[in-house]
Amino acid sequence: MPECARTVCVVTGGRADYGLLVPLLTRIAADPALRLKIVACGTHVSPAFGMTVREMEADGFPPDEIVEALVSADTPTSVCKSMGLSLIGFGDAYRRLSPDLVLVLGDRYEILAAATAALICRIPLAHIAGGQLTAGAVDDSIRHAITKMAALHFTAVEDYARRILQMGEEPGHVHVTGALGLDNVRTTPLLSRDELECDLGFSFGDPAVLATYHPETLDEEDGDAGLTAMLEALDARPGLRVLFTLPNADAGSWALRRRIEEFAGARSGRCLAVASLGRRRYLSALACVDAVIGNSSSGLIEAPSFALPVVNIGDRQAGRIRAANILDCLPDGRAVADALDRALSVEFRRSLHGLRNPLGDGHAAERITDILKTAPLEGLIRKRFNDMAFPFPSPCPSRSEP
Repeated sequence: MPECARTVCVVTGGRADYGLLVPLLTRIAADPALRLKIVACGTHVSPAFGMTVREMEADGFPPDEIVEALVSADTPTSVCKSMGLSLIGFGDAYRRLSPDLVLVLGDRYEILAAATAALICRIPLAHIAGGQLTAGAVDDSIRHAITKMAALHFTAVEDYARRILQMGEEPGHVHVTGALGLDNVRTTPLLSRDELECDLGFSFGDPAVLATYHPETLDEEDGDAGLTAMLEALDARPGLRVLFTLPNADAGSWALRRRIEEFAGARSGRCLAVASLGRRRYLSALACVDAVIGNSSSGLIEAPSFALPVVNIGDRQAGRIRAANILDCLPDGRAVADALDRALSVEFRRSLHGLRNPLGDGHAAERITDILKTAPLEGLIRKRFNDMAFPFPSPCPSRSEP
């Protein structure tokens, strides 16, 4: 490896971002102009969430540093404590690794800690998947906060890039690369249905759905209404096989996990709940099922590439770009049941034939790698605010004094 190779430190917080990052990690590791370092944090080292650090090791990407900070609770206070511990851990990790650039993906709270530490340590930050909206989750604000700390931005589509420019980022530092998750769809060799069923010890049957439901972290009242509606709709179809993937480590997630595990356990044979499927098994499942149900971003990102109907419940993904496969519905039992009926109908599935995924072509990793090794780093942390001319309304009138 050349002496002048640029050290890129990639942070991954769990199954959600790691699966997306694999094609990029592969390219960075193979490029002689770059030196890859990996920091694992969040749920990667939690048995309850699948101990996915083992998947990283099996893929040939053992972490150079592990930041252990996951608190065994899911209250807002425990999340704050986890963020604080993460911030300390990232400061130490960056000191030991001395990266030229830190790269993060997404909008989770552990990624916010990683970005904050990079800012304070004066390490240029690159951010993947900025400019999106998810109105039902605190992730929305976290994502925009990371954008303002980052100096390089990699977005899926022009609409997302435009939002980043609205936030005052410099046009030359904002790059439309496509959604990184589609690289996996293009390149991952899938398991056959028989292989996947044997691996899981679960028969998909006909029909079958893949279900994932995460907490709506901005919903202060009845935050599990969507899960209740989903389980009612699934229970009303006793012939339907359901493969659940359990929720991420968000505030309120443990109660949802327990409900899903109890539901699946009481319906053994037709339902299975898995902490983490991993990248290959997850994509293979998308190729085997008849629909996706819940509120996961995967329904909007990867599922369109399979022309797969998606019942998207509630507001967690509100604001993201949608393909024609998405059936949005309220977190109401009747609404979810109606949407599921439509998703499983022959007519709707036929209507999706030839569907094009609007989020890219599956070549994001190579575009991002090219920019990582060529972007000038000198002065990158001295960001300037790029003012844009907007037709603002007239100033609000002063309030009269009583």
